[in-house]
Amino acid sequence: MGKAQNKTFIPVNVGVILDLHTWKGRMGWSCINMAHFYASNSHYKTRLVLNTTDSKNDVVQAPVAALDLIKNTEVQAIIGPQNSMQANFVINLGKKAQVPTISFSATSPSLTSLRSKYFFRVAQNDSAQVKALSAIVKAFGWKQVVPIYINNEYREGIIPFLIDALQDVDACVPYQSAIAPLATDDAISKELYKLMTMQTRVFIVHMTRNLSSRLFTKAREVGMMREGYVWIVTSGIANSFSSIEPSVLDSMQGVLGVKTYIPKTKELKNFAIRWKRTFQQENPNITNFDLNVFGLWAFDATSALATAVEKLVGYANLGSEQPNPSSNLIDLETIRVSKNGPKLREVLLGVRFKGLSGEFNFLNGQIKSSTFQITNVIDDIGRVVAFWTPENGLRRELMNSVNKNVYSTSKNNLRLITWPGDVEIVPKGWEIPTNGKKLRIGVPVKGDVFDAVMKSLPYAVRYEFIPFAKPDGESAGTYNDLVYQVYQGVGDTTIIENRSKYVDFTLPYTESGVSMVVPLRDRKKNAWVFLKPLSLDLWITTACFFVFIGFVVWVLEHQVNENFRGLPSPQVGTSLWYAFSTIVSHNIVISNCARFVVIIWVFVVLILIQCYTASLTSLLTVQQLQPTITDLKQLIKNGEKVGYQKDSFVLGILKEMNFKDFQLKQYNSTDECHELLSKGSANGGIAATFDEVPYMKLFLGTYCSKYTMVSSVYKTDGFGFVFPMGSPLIADISRQILNVTEGEKMKEIESAWFRENTTCLDPNTPPSSPSLDVASFWGLFLIARVASLLALIFSISMFLYKEKQHIFMPSNPNQADSIWRRILHMFRRFDKKDLSSHTFRKKTMSFRDIESSTNGIHANDVSTRIKCLPSPSNSIELTETHSRSLEFHDLGMSFREYSDSKTNVGQTSQLAVPPIPSELIKYQNQDQGLGTSEIEHENT
Repeated sequence: MGKAQNKTFIPVNVGVILDLHTWKGRMGWSCINMAHFYASNSHYKTRLVLNTTDSKNDVVQAPVAALDLIKNTEVQAIIGPQNSMQANFVINLGKKAQVPTISFSATSPSLTSLRSKYFFRVAQNDSAQVKALSAIVKAFGWKQVVPIYINNEYREGIIPFLIDALQDVDACVPYQSAIAPLATDDAISKELYKLMTMQTRVFIVHMTRNLSSRLFTKAREVGMMREGYVWIVTSGIANSFSSIEPSVLDSMQGVLGVKTYIPKTKELKNFAIRWKRTFQQENPNITNFDLNVFGLWAFDATSALATAVEKLVGYANLGSEQPNPSSNLIDLETIRVSKNGPKLREVLLGVRFKGLSGEFNFLNGQIKSSTFQITNVIDDIGRVVAFWTPENGLRRELMNSVNKNVYSTSKNNLRLITWPGDVEIVPKGWEIPTNGKKLRIGVPVKGDVFDAVMKSLPYAVRYEFIPFAKPDGESAGTYNDLVYQVYQGVGDTTIIENRSKYVDFTLPYTESGVSMVVPLRDRKKNAWVFLKPLSLDLWITTACFFVFIGFVVWVLEHQVNENFRGLPSPQVGTSLWYAFSTIVSHNIVISNCARFVVIIWVFVVLILIQCYTASLTSLLTVQQLQPTITDLKQLIKNGEKVGYQKDSFVLGILKEMNFKDFQLKQYNSTDECHELLSKGSANGGIAATFDEVPYMKLFLGTYCSKYTMVSSVYKTDGFGFVFPMGSPLIADISRQILNVTEGEKMKEIESAWFRENTTCLDPNTPPSSPSLDVASFWGLFLIARVASLLALIFSISMFLYKEKQHIFMPSNPNQADSIWRRILHMFRRFDKKDLSSHTFRKKTMSFRDIESSTNGIHANDVSTRIKCLPSPSNSIELTETHSRSLEFHDLGMSFREYSDSKTNVGQTSQLAVPPIPSELIKYQNQDQGLGTSEIEHENT
């Protein structure tokens, strides 16, 4: 079609998406590309230009190809894709771009639910055949049917319709068999073995041709293509009978199929001859091929599209514009809406002609074709045994007239059928599984769990329990002996490695492992019990935070608080003492940052104290029970005696652990075990007992206040059911075990067996430690740490900003200071008092008040008062030329020397005064406005 070069033709781009490596894809492409359509319609002004893409049977590749065709090629319509899973995505793309999508092979009913106006299906909807299938089931009176289907979207549309149709004819579906698309031969065989164990013998197969070929090959191998079985295949398989390998057809003898009815016409015969010749030339390596209905639908779909495009001439611009290629395929927002799509859709809905597959016309985007023929595989052909129509039901001949009152489901309207096993007797559709034999089940204990599992199976299995015991009621041997006897029955036993050499096990239904149970004793108090409330890591963390908080407070208070100044060792002691003193008292700090840190830390300490008190109270008042023995090696080393249950495999495990024979004692009941544990190893009893977890739970259910389970000494998979190797029941039993153990039924069984005492602790729960750890308080420590760091950062930032001229500017403008010199200078500045703080300003204000109160006092009075001071060792000169204020910090007094008119210039008075603090003189001089050199002179 795409090879036409006449310039008078209008080329119309059409996308074709197929799986070209499959038989259906190659056949479809060959039928689409048959050029004789335009040969018989040479007057057409348009020509379809096919842009073909191989989707490679990939669900993702198909929509990617469609998106590329819509965006970069700007196709007017898309033919394909090939299967229903691919079509699901492509249909939505076509709807968004308003590009019609025409499929000739996507038959899933679920595609209709997408409700896309631009989706056209030139193929039968799978749901159309379910009435024909149910009519066959009713004709032979079968009451149970098992569908076997491929587990993907191909089956999703038909199975619900099929179940409803079977229910309408009083047939039920006790089980549904799903086969994975990529299932191995072993997986298929296992599923077939499972089906063999069921009562139902009627199967309806709905899957692809390739997978169904493997299924029937395996069914023949396992013996399911013999007398008594019924196999019915849907149209997807029946329509391809002519192209199935002869070896596969040999395995399908006696199979019934529901096949799409295609009227035989002269046009169909001629086309089939031409197609076969062309296809053989194009595919010389394919020898076994034949045209089927999918190829006819592909041809009719292309013919309908070509007809619709031709009708658009004069109504729309069908010429393909030069597209703008885009590499960004995932950008759905840039999809252009087709200008011709809505009109092309309307024209397609009105297309009517007689195609190769019959009368062609769309009804809501679907072709109306609901006539089927029932075929029976005999030798290498499918013989027609009946026809089915919605109006007349099953008929030997296709009726031309419609009579709604004569719908028939009678088997008398079917020709003679040859069933699997080459018999003509109609199978009854069911039989007792496992050749009618009961399962003989050897049990050493009650069968509660097994009963619950078997009742939950979707099919019937007859069985009986055979006690593994002697006539006198004694056990007939060990569990290993029971396992060795399992050849055609099943038992209840522990799953261990050496037993699995002879049998197969189901999934376990109990907890696994062998554990040790020992007596409990009250834990004695000791002198160091006060340390128990907190774990070691919490003690260490708390101590580190005490040191950290002390350091933070020292940094924040050093410049403004006299208590945090002095020699290094007193300062360290003061910092640590202050941090630890927050436990019992709260000393006053001066800076706001320090107050903020202390408030947060006091809150943390309060929480720690309250938790510590509560935990210590519990330790001192509540009874603390602990196991008498926790170390298995200590039992062996001390020669302690231990117990085990009679006939249990635990004896072998204990010997492997190097327990001596004289240390081992067996018991027959839980009461006897309790008696031995009560005596103790020194008094002829035992110090500990070993058994499987379920038995230990049974024991502790009665004596939970006296004993505890302390450790698991051996790993097993738990209790399970043992079957002969290769038994098909294993998978189903295992699946139902999960349903039972996860539901309420297992809880009821455990309650009946273990007699749980609600007043006792769980025996599987080891004695818990009352110590609190860091994990319980990490949030508190985090808050304290963040608050402290924020306060430090803020305080240091303010200090650096305030002292930036002294720290960052060189002391000598002509010579830059080194980094170390600046760092040392910064620390010196930090070590000095912050005299601008409100603390020291307040003291200075008090000195000035005293100074003002002494104004007017005569120098002789001052001299007199100074001479009365108790420390005459030091003196200063008070001259007329020095009119300065001398502030005595220790005395809280201020004196001023005033000039006396009667005193000669230069006259001096000697005053005996105590030494004046240099800091105070500096601060006073600074307050008076003295320069640096004057301050140094005054200090001297």
